[in-house]
Amino acid sequence: MSTSHPRRWWILGVLCLSLLVLVIDNTVLNVAIPSLIRNIHASSSDIQWIIDAYILVFAGLLLTAGSLSDRHGRRRGLIIGLVLFGGASLVASFASSPGQLIAARAAMGIGGAFLMPGTLSILTTVFDDTERKKAIAIWSSVLMLGAVGGPTLGGFMLQHFWWGSVFLLNVPIAALGIVAALLIIPESRGPAVRPDLVGALLSMVGITALVWGVINSAKDGSSSAQTLGGFAVAVVALVAFALWERRCPEPMLPLALFRDRNFSGASLSIVLLSFSAGGVLLALTQYLQFVLGYGPMKAGTALIPLVITAMAFNGIGVVVDKRFGARVALAAGLIFLAAGFGVLYSIAPGDGYLKLSIALVVIGAGSGTAGPAAYGTLLGALPPERAGVGSAVNDTVQQVGQALSVAILGSVLTAAYTSAMPKSVTGPARHSIGEALAIAAARGDATLARTAKDAFVDAMSATSIVGVFGGIAAAVLAFSVLRPKPRPEPEKTAEPAVESNA
Repeated sequence: MSTSHPRRWWILGVLCLSLLVLVIDNTVLNVAIPSLIRNIHASSSDIQWIIDAYILVFAGLLLTAGSLSDRHGRRRGLIIGLVLFGGASLVASFASSPGQLIAARAAMGIGGAFLMPGTLSILTTVFDDTERKKAIAIWSSVLMLGAVGGPTLGGFMLQHFWWGSVFLLNVPIAALGIVAALLIIPESRGPAVRPDLVGALLSMVGITALVWGVINSAKDGSSSAQTLGGFAVAVVALVAFALWERRCPEPMLPLALFRDRNFSGASLSIVLLSFSAGGVLLALTQYLQFVLGYGPMKAGTALIPLVITAMAFNGIGVVVDKRFGARVALAAGLIFLAAGFGVLYSIAPGDGYLKLSIALVVIGAGSGTAGPAAYGTLLGALPPERAGVGSAVNDTVQQVGQALSVAILGSVLTAAYTSAMPKSVTGPARHSIGEALAIAAARGDATLARTAKDAFVDAMSATSIVGVFGGIAAAVLAFSVLRPKPRPEPEKTAEPAVESNA
């Protein structure tokens, strides 16, 4: 007998709408950076803080926000997230200085920390095991659509309106999401337990310090005092968090969850998946704009093959999962992903867009096949009363994987680009393709421009090989760790019930 909610598909629509506002905002910001530099005189340091303020607050609060939603109501947590995110977006759209925008972005991070795990935890409670992965496939498609559609939409807004329009766009969508949530989504919560204030504080300090250390390693190097200090605080706080959660009678995050092979295996697979994809996709946006010369809108449009294929293979992934099991679907998707990065590795200067589009199709197939199996396995391993904090674990490992990816693969990309540039090229042009092209344009130096583009293609190939090995490692991990759920045996349970009624 199905235990799904009768309005589950309408509820999914509201959850996808709520998710869309979050994803679009975070991708649209990338194309708005030049406008922020021109209009509010943001420095390079300001731009970094505009991006990092959101990431630090969002990642640090995820587990606490998920736990609070379990205790006080998941619909309430989702609505609080939408109110905070929409209100902070309104403030951001009219910010007159970098400081105001940084503060608004931090407030948006608080809203996002309630919003993101709220969508998955509610999905987990309204869909039963038979339909949950299908719902997650739709959720994943919206995630991909927002991630790739954001730059295109942002480019359109910036061409026709002022820079603040990219943030103002969030407000009506958030308002619509609030009304729809109140009308359609039922409230759900876990059992009432005492708040774990010590666990919440330690998790916030530990995860924030970890992400801070990763971010600073990309900016200042792995041996800088700020980087080492961030990692030291993270180790102390997270070890203390683990020890406290083991002893706390009513822990915020029961560590017993990680003894479930499916939960821990899916979590590790998601980390490797995020790590493999994040830095390479960062390189792709630069390849499209700097090497191929695409504008923001055209660069966003160029990623459409990735979106269409991922959305199509989300459904195929659900079918493979049902027929062969989650570990086969996840491992197959990750192998596809590794193959796509292999195509990226083979791109040479002068190849243009055709080979890139083939790589995007293969990567989309892998992401679409693996996504529902990874998220569905992780969420399916959760007890219903821990849906909120368990969903936050999923989001946290994704954030950590992406932050590590941008920091480490970003450094690999820069180092490979510098190594590929001739020794005769010195100064900023040797370390940044953007600087090299700006200098080449100012001097009319076509040779420098071509050299920089060729060096960047070589660097992107070197970075892509990390994605190849990351995808293969994640596939091996998924296939060896994940285990199928035991099948129910209705015959044995049905017979006694009939006899007792006779």
